[in-house]
Amino acid sequence: MSVVLQRGWIIGEKDSGFTKIQIPLSSQPKLEKPMTYKLYYADGTASMGVRVLLEEIGAPYELIQTTTDRQEPRPAEQLKINPNGWVPVLLWDDNAMYECAAISIFLCDRHPEASLAPAIDAPERSLFLQTLVYFSSSVQIAFQLDYHAHRFADTPEDEPSAQRRGHRRLRETWKIIDDQIGDKHWILGDQFSAADVYLFMLTTWLEPSRGHPDIHEFPNVQRIADAVMLRPSVQLVYGN
Repeated sequence: MSVVLQRGWIIGEKDSGFTKIQIPLSSQPKLEKPMTYKLYYADGTASMGVRVLLEEIGAPYELIQTTTDRQEPRPAEQLKINPNGWVPVLLWDDNAMYECAAISIFLCDRHPEASLAPAIDAPERSLFLQTLVYFSSSVQIAFQLDYHAHRFADTPEDEPSAQRRGHRRLRETWKIIDDQIGDKHWILGDQFSAADVYLFMLTTWLEPSRGHPDIHEFPNVQRIADAVMLRPSVQLVYGN
């Protein structure tokens, strides 16, 4: 007996005749609409890395332009979700979250078909998580010491000292990353991942003219950044 689902009816072929059994529409399989994300976004920020991941995943998304200029107003909805006023901020359905590393892990785990992160029980998972958190908690803080010295200084006179501390820390953290990569093709080895996207994003913030180390000082970092730059998702977001 063969069975075909057709417009609310199950048509069963038996011998030379047909039988029809009507089933309620509520019990028929439904096609889910693709999830649409909304991303609070500003050029030159960590939200660009999240946008690259959304492109890699192939999920539909909407950009909500905002600003990181502390003199400019931010949308009330953005501040309600993240009172710090930073980006990225990601919204979907009735949910929202912020912090680039957290969003990256969430998107990778929600869309495993994109293969942007090791499975939870994979041996590389620990290095993946360690690297994203290190980028977020150590490398980004070093950048903030320079670009946002006012957050770390008690007075304007103290800001140059905070910036110098940031410059030293940038050199230290990038050296650690470069040594960790070694001769591996990607951060995790043979598997491209969201960690490589995060690395590329951070390299775009390096400005030797401000006292930052030059990427050429870290050949393993530069090798991966150059490879990531060739991906269509990065070309679209960064316009290279």
